[in-house]
Amino acid sequence: MEFNLNEIKRKANESISQGAVLPDYPLDVTEACKKLNEALASEILCVLRYRHHQVVAKGINFPQVAAEFKEHAMNEEEHMMMIAERIDQLGGDPDLNPATITERSPTDYGTTGDLAAMIREDLVAERIAIEVYRHLIEWFGTGDPTTRRMLEAILADEEEHAAELADLLVNMNTSMTSSNLLESDQISG
Repeated sequence: MEFNLNEIKRKANESISQGAVLPDYPLDVTEACKKLNEALASEILCVLRYRHHQVVAKGINFPQVAAEFKEHAMNEEEHMMMIAERIDQLGGDPDLNPATITERSPTDYGTTGDLAAMIREDLVAERIAIEVYRHLIEWFGTGDPTTRRMLEAILADEEEHAAELADLLVNMNTSMTSSNLLESDQISG
């Protein structure tokens, strides 16, 4: 591919007010920002859900699980800011409006229950996020490699979160089963 440096300079000067979006950006910028704002809403909701779970987590595994919720909340906040900043770079407005977050998010806030229920809610949300990010990565494809790479990094984190939550759930179920066996042994002995 041959570059015409003078043409590149001319185009850069013409559309200077559009920031990072050059005239040859191959995707629909409005649609790109809409899709990213949906992902942003999901990340905001995840931050709130994880922080809530961090605070209300109770039970035998409380310190480890609460620490995991805290770590995931911090990761989700990083994702939130990455997406918001990318929307801004594309010339869009990152929608942080609390009144519309649940309408735009593919994930749910959830309802507080016992510790195992909280872990399940977070695991379901992570699994939804994984599927959503896979679709977004495909949509942005080669048309916007910067956004695609950002989404791929977020997807890797979401997959890691899902694996950690699945492990927590298994460990918790194993721990609860062992605890129940000990209690029944003590009662019968």
